[in-house]
Amino acid sequence: MSADFVPPEVADLEDILKERDACGVGFIASLKNEMKHETVSQALTALGCMEHRGACSSDNVSGDGAGLMTRIPWALLQKEFPGLNENTCGVGMIFIPDDDSVEKQAKAIYEKVAGAEGFNVIGWRDVPIDVSYVGEIAKANMPRFRQIMVESKAGLTGKDLERALFVVRKLVEKERDATFDADTAFDFATCTLSNQTIVYKGMLNSASVGPFFKDLTNPDYVTNFAIYHRRFSTNTNPRWPLAQPFRVLGHNGEINTLQGNINWVASRQAGLKAPVWEGKESALLPLCSAAESDSSNLDHLAELLVRTGRDPTEALMILVPEAYMNHPDLAANYPEVEDFYKYWEGMQEGWDGPALLVFSDGEKVGARLDRNGLRPARFWRTSDDMIYVASEVGVLGDVFDNAANIVAKGRLGPGQMVCADMINGTFKENTQIAKDVAGASPYSEWVASSSRTLTSLNASKVLEDCQMESSGCIKLQSAVGYGLEDQQMIIEAMAMTGAEPTYCMGDDVPLPVLASTPHMLYDYFKQRFAQVTNPPIDPLR
Repeated sequence: MSADFVPPEVADLEDILKERDACGVGFIASLKNEMKHETVSQALTALGCMEHRGACSSDNVSGDGAGLMTRIPWALLQKEFPGLNENTCGVGMIFIPDDDSVEKQAKAIYEKVAGAEGFNVIGWRDVPIDVSYVGEIAKANMPRFRQIMVESKAGLTGKDLERALFVVRKLVEKERDATFDADTAFDFATCTLSNQTIVYKGMLNSASVGPFFKDLTNPDYVTNFAIYHRRFSTNTNPRWPLAQPFRVLGHNGEINTLQGNINWVASRQAGLKAPVWEGKESALLPLCSAAESDSSNLDHLAELLVRTGRDPTEALMILVPEAYMNHPDLAANYPEVEDFYKYWEGMQEGWDGPALLVFSDGEKVGARLDRNGLRPARFWRTSDDMIYVASEVGVLGDVFDNAANIVAKGRLGPGQMVCADMINGTFKENTQIAKDVAGASPYSEWVASSSRTLTSLNASKVLEDCQMESSGCIKLQSAVGYGLEDQQMIIEAMAMTGAEPTYCMGDDVPLPVLASTPHMLYDYFKQRFAQVTNPPIDPLR
């Protein structure tokens, strides 16, 4: 074991429960790839209509979080940095703690790492803000807002440039954690570092995002899409870096499988390899952190998959699979996707909601609903080839008042997705997306060649007669802690159906640790209560 080995962080339930949230979210996108300021204005209007989905602190001004993700406003930035090349440059939106010494160190870290990774630092920009829109509670720990402009010395473009910027950010985070104490390091946060997208967010209420970030009301700020998000944080004190959107995702809901997801990632991350990273995989670790929110951790995995080269729709299908068994629509319309899910479930445990996820890599923008289907999501397409998705009806009432303007509309069902490709001008719904993703690789062959069922290895046989005396059977049952209820309600049910029984949600059995009778080892462990649904539900079962 090498001297610099750092054991993976294990997710602790107490840490996880500090960071849960449920929010309002949506996006606007142009299928014509039109860059216009109106998209920003409409997103701010929609965000303002979602104030009821968020929460404010006791000062009635400081919000749990609100923000926008858009394309980088190159025209606006090029007025201050005329040499900024849209093809070879990256822009970072960075939170730095409000301290001169910390800011000096933070900038030095960024410039050192960027230089070592093949980038020239063009300059830094102070993001113009209006502090009067910040509540007193949020103002107490408000960071400084800085943007860094970097350019690839090797002239990298496209996905290669995005990967290089991803490595820079991850190395900056490692250097940050080694330099500052935990709280300072957490508040020195890179919201985005990209050639495609940028995020403006903070501990603001919905209506304050636009006037607080003056860039967003500047007519030179044009974009082809915008994701908007209003956060309601539960079981936690809000913090500026945890406002959304994140780098790829905006999330409405919560992840009820979070502890297992984080721990499985930690157990497997050291073995992740991909040629595109050219041996730099160790720089990307750790992938998740129990100190961050469920949404933030899911975003880390989505970002990794996208930067590795996977289409964002594929990444979301891998991370948040639909319930593919006993699914009549799936079997009739896109059965090939079943092998896709079977293949990936052997390597990646699904992140289970309830969750509505909007996502973008800068070229595509879409939305995915998890298999439970407990978060609303509606979409509209208008005659001018604009796509609108929202968790609320009426956030842009002026757009939809004219019914003739709407050429298509619908809603996401459990496990469904929609995606707008702004480069190719296409809008796809769930069936076509699933067919495209599942048909891209021979998943059926891979599943057949790499999996074996237990029945094929050793077919079980049901014996005609009991092989033990009743008295001996009872003694053995008692020895391992089986009671009459276990036998009748669990063992017999499993033998008859071949499935684990699901019954009453309540459990009034005395704790085994206090019992005077023997209990099975399993009785000492309890399933953690899921805040929304327990036992797990599926609309089709």
